[in-house]
Amino acid sequence: MNLSLLLIALSLLLGLFFLFFYLFPLSSAGSIRLEKVTREALAEGKKQGGPQWWGSLLSAEELAKPFALIRGMMSGGPDEDLTRRLMLAGYRKPAHADLFVGAKLALPAALGFAAALLGGDNVIVFFFLALVVGFFAPDFWLSHAVNSRRERIRLSLPDGLDLLSICLEAGLGLDQAIVRIAQELHTSHPDLSEELLQVNFEQRAGAPRLAAWKAFSDRVNFESARSFVAMLIQTDRFGTPISKSLGTFADALRTQRRQQAEEMAAKTTIKLVVPLVLFIFPDVFIVVVGPAVITIMRSFAHILG
Repeated sequence: MNLSLLLIALSLLLGLFFLFFYLFPLSSAGSIRLEKVTREALAEGKKQGGPQWWGSLLSAEELAKPFALIRGMMSGGPDEDLTRRLMLAGYRKPAHADLFVGAKLALPAALGFAAALLGGDNVIVFFFLALVVGFFAPDFWLSHAVNSRRERIRLSLPDGLDLLSICLEAGLGLDQAIVRIAQELHTSHPDLSEELLQVNFEQRAGAPRLAAWKAFSDRVNFESARSFVAMLIQTDRFGTPISKSLGTFADALRTQRRQQAEEMAAKTTIKLVVPLVLFIFPDVFIVVVGPAVITIMRSFAHILG
């Protein structure tokens, strides 16, 4: 039985491996020229100290091509819900959806092969458990990535609004100020910088300003961003100075963040009750009462003896 499961897992892994390379597109003359130009551009970027992330992006897109072909055989396009979740996590390329689907196919095969190879006596249990874990692990990772990115944007929003208020008071328009603070926050708050640049790209593509900001609040999906967009809509509707509104709103966000930190600090007293009762109090009881109990037992033993 162990040998048969090992052969099944090995055949599954090898089949996926050969399918990957069989569907990998062959390089045409145009793709060879494009690869040459890209390599030269990357070499020039290294000489000038430019960004180095284009190489990983191109390799990711190349790796996603076989999975895109598999997805094309099964459906016409990527799953809209999956694409939206990846976008919330900061992955906007179509190749990212194909790589995610490919991970859900390849990870169970790899873990199943490892379980069949190292499972021992309970190889059947470990084999099916590895298949389940490998299938659902990318979904858990994606949920964690979405929540982490949303929290980072929430914490960086007050700093961005302060910079936006300063840029507006200095005489810049709202659109120019958005681009400016996105450039300034690229290192310290890259997630917020990416979202602000996305707002600017949507406006340049022809989307109305308020529609672009509503799309921003839908992507980040937390209450502070929705309140910020509602404030922008009100200032645009009533013609109030936006710089003063931004300063007041940033102060309110910072006060809210401080209150949340104080609330979490106040909850620690209640959270410490469980480990105090279960772990600390029994040790203290043993140290304090234990010698007295031993002394009493010896005294009774001496009296009865």
